[in-house]
Amino acid sequence: MKGILLVNLGSPKSTRVEDVKEYLDEFLMDEKVIDYRWFFRSLLVQGIILRTRPAKSAEAYKTVWTDEGSPLIVITRQIQQKLQKLVDIPVEIGMRYSEPSIESGIRSLTEKGVKEIVLFPLYPQYAMSTTETVVDKAEEVRKKHFPNVRISYVQPFYNRDIYIDCLAESIREKLPENYDALQFSYHGVPERHIYKTDPTNTCNLNDCCSRAENPSHQFCYRHQCYKTTELVIEKLDIPREKTVVSFQSRLGKDKWMEPYTDETLDALPKKGVKNLAIVCPAFVSDCLETLEEISVEGRDDFLHAGGENFHYIPCLNDEDRWIEVVKTLCEEKLNDFYFV
Repeated sequence: MKGILLVNLGSPKSTRVEDVKEYLDEFLMDEKVIDYRWFFRSLLVQGIILRTRPAKSAEAYKTVWTDEGSPLIVITRQIQQKLQKLVDIPVEIGMRYSEPSIESGIRSLTEKGVKEIVLFPLYPQYAMSTTETVVDKAEEVRKKHFPNVRISYVQPFYNRDIYIDCLAESIREKLPENYDALQFSYHGVPERHIYKTDPTNTCNLNDCCSRAENPSHQFCYRHQCYKTTELVIEKLDIPREKTVVSFQSRLGKDKWMEPYTDETLDALPKKGVKNLAIVCPAFVSDCLETLEEISVEGRDDFLHAGGENFHYIPCLNDEDRWIEVVKTLCEEKLNDFYFV
């Protein structure tokens, strides 16, 4: 029997400081997120970050928390429920960090008789700190607890026509009539992550991303972000000079991918951009990084810098057309089991 497991990032159990601290500890101690040696990672996370950040993050989570709980988990469940109505096999969810875990998701499926699982990391672009760590964790869990289960993974879909069509139409419907620029804000990663995932060892964070073909593109988060933007712009048929790409959510003092979203929001009004629309295509579900960091903090930054109108475009969330994309991508991987 086959089943589907939808995997997202995760969220604290509640907005209590203790729960936020527990979540951040698991998240930031992942060697694929902060890729220092264990001793230095522990020193940074447990010796510095967890002493101050949980209280601040807890306050931020309170601004987006719903009666049902974390927006990210609520929306992921909504996707699950809608997808379950379209397929005749079990669908469960799991989070890379906190609960419901990947292990609990796999267990729920196996208890229903599932032996072959299509696992869908809900990240359009490949990154070491997203797709890669999900696959690593799922394989660790499978080998330890479910050795007889087979898992097939949905690959990053940043350039798939069905996804680009879906994203572009969603943006088109929400784009204000009058805007000076459309900003694509992607979650940032340290530059060294790009180098580490480059199988060619030739990446220079410049011309290789724009080449028509390059072996590194399959694993290059930067290239995939720019490719998503390029394809959406073409689909929307808007001038390139009316668009901006930036990267948000940097942590610490290391060099992260540029340009930074917060600095871009400060600079745009000085360049004549008074009416801004912004979208976050690294996320398929609204979460703290979109609802608070962009829609609240980003808005404040832009308006304080002299902007006049700031319009945040929500993620795909549980839009019916997005559920159809999820269904199609999962069905493609279900077919893999017939040929193994």
